[in-house]
Amino acid sequence: MASPKARIIFRKGVWEENPVFRQILGICSALAVTNLMTNTLIMGLGLIFVTAMSNATVSALRKVTPDRIRMMVQVLIIASYVMMVDIFLQAYLPEISKALGPYVGLIITNCIIMGRCEGYARVNPVWPSFLDGIASGTGYALVLLTIAFVREVLGFGSVFGVRVLPEGWIPWTIMVMAPAGFFMLALFIWVAYTVEKRTTRPKS
Repeated sequence: MASPKARIIFRKGVWEENPVFRQILGICSALAVTNLMTNTLIMGLGLIFVTAMSNATVSALRKVTPDRIRMMVQVLIIASYVMMVDIFLQAYLPEISKALGPYVGLIITNCIIMGRCEGYARVNPVWPSFLDGIASGTGYALVLLTIAFVREVLGFGSVFGVRVLPEGWIPWTIMVMAPAGFFMLALFIWVAYTVEKRTTRPKS
């Protein structure tokens, strides 16, 4: 059973401090990779790995890293893990690696990772920092997968490449275009805030 602190960390990362619809970070991915769920899942897993490992490494080195160069050290650490993800995809999932293109490399500049390294891992022990990285990455991945689900179903009539709508379905071309990612993200944020407002409204 997860400890109370671990539950708090995950609740914050997935909902209360979700990096996408709470902090509006990493939204370029909503534009870039959410037209297909497979690509979105791989990107989400890659970001979870990079965020968790970067957090853990920054935390482990926090007492020996000079404050004046900490940002450069953090970028170097993040870049190292992103390179691992990129090499893995090129070796074992070449088609997905080709589809994602430069967006895997751009994980290095993702504000979510740098924000968690600087705001949490730099001042907390290794294990909580590792969990924080997983939680933040999971919050990111869940939002993007939700957006990708709608876009793939309406745009291609499929889920993870498996057709779920009848053959006569006319695809919504706009859903496979880049602007649809922002439209869906805005809709997701609106729904999330509406649900929260209703569930937290005091009972009369």
